[in-house]
Amino acid sequence: MKLNERSLAFYATCDSPADNAGFLYKRGERHTAYHRRWFVLKGNMLFYFEERESREPVGVIVLEGCTVELCDSAEEFAFAIRFGGTKSRTYVLAAESQAAMESWVKSLSRASFDYMRLVVRELEKQLEEMRWGPAGGCGGCRGSPSSWKPKPSGPEPWPERLPALPTVMPKENGCAVWNNALGADLPPNTSGCSGHDSEGNPRLPPLPPRRRASSSEAGGTGAAAAESPSIFCRLHERYGQEVARLRQDWLERRRGPRP
Repeated sequence: MKLNERSLAFYATCDSPADNAGFLYKRGERHTAYHRRWFVLKGNMLFYFEERESREPVGVIVLEGCTVELCDSAEEFAFAIRFGGTKSRTYVLAAESQAAMESWVKSLSRASFDYMRLVVRELEKQLEEMRWGPAGGCGGCRGSPSSWKPKPSGPEPWPERLPALPTVMPKENGCAVWNNALGADLPPNTSGCSGHDSEGNPRLPPLPPRRRASSSEAGGTGAAAAESPSIFCRLHERYGQEVARLRQDWLERRRGPRP
């Protein structure tokens, strides 16, 4: 990732949330005098401005490979950011109160990616111990995550028995019947209530007997079917005349009285 002054200035002043921000006293590199600066911590970058309303930072400190520790200084509540190496610079800062100093030391110590890497490793270790237990708890043998399943503490439940449904429902005269349904092969309950079978399944109500039409009824049905068209025609003609009469009355009322 390439960084330049413009990208750093934009990142320092953008609306992204800051991990910490406030005024600190910064000791100069050549002169030991302290200057009050506005500091903003974002990620592992510590920006400092001349004033709080400044548009561009004066400088930036990349918090990688450093340690944050308290130090003796003329200013009260002072702490130092030290980097490894003989020619590395040490930044001495001072807060305005004890609480502000503790807050800055804590946030700066946790800003580096090395610290985040250690935290992630520790969390992974704790998660692994929660899943499989301590390393020596089961003799050093661990099953695969896919094969491990928690065992229930109580007795194992019996598998639920589901009724077998027929693949194709039989039909009689184009209508489905209850021949292969659950409980159809059981004798009907003549006590007046459906009840349950020996396995606790509810019994289906018995089918009413099919009523077969006699020859006389069949003949009557045919005659009624033959007479139905003539009856329909008479009804259609009767009501059609009534509708026509009502329509004629409505037209006359719409036209108004004749002169």
